[in-house]
Amino acid sequence: MSEPSRLRARYRDEVRPALMKDLAFTTPMQVPRLDKVVLNMGLGEAVQNVKILDGAVEELSVVTGQKPVVTRARRAIANFKLREGMPIGCMVTLRGDRMYEFFDRLVNVALPRVRDFQGLSDRSFDGRGNYSLGIREQTIFPEIDLDKVDKVKGMTISVCTTARTDNDAKLLLRAMGMPFRAQ
Repeated sequence: MSEPSRLRARYRDEVRPALMKDLAFTTPMQVPRLDKVVLNMGLGEAVQNVKILDGAVEELSVVTGQKPVVTRARRAIANFKLREGMPIGCMVTLRGDRMYEFFDRLVNVALPRVRDFQGLSDRSFDGRGNYSLGIREQTIFPEIDLDKVDKVKGMTISVCTTARTDNDAKLLLRAMGMPFRAQ
């Protein structure tokens, strides 16, 4: 069996014992941990040009190492010329070692490449310990070949944790290396 990812080992050896002490938990199973990371690319332009969707699927699979699922419209919206069942985006759910590998690359490689990066807002928690962030261009990931990019696309990244409160999730993500903005 291969060894766990670098971030998973760091969580097990450093982050979990520190959080257990800080949050006064009695067992290691009470300590919050990363549950899943969901990447979503919504492509409204795919209604007119389906080729955009193929590029997005390819780029998302290169970034995550997993094949994305094409999402389809749930209902028809006449003003947008959208019919029910038309492909309008793609998404990937990462768990386990792939999740830790992606989170490690996101925090240590991709986010520092964002132009004029000041840190992430700590107001994007949902009240149940999950954090969402939007990225305006997919080119911050070094895996993407800039020559093959036909259109700059954004994506939403949701980090789901087992934390019960936003404060616990914030402590976990900060300990895992998430660069929150200094208030």
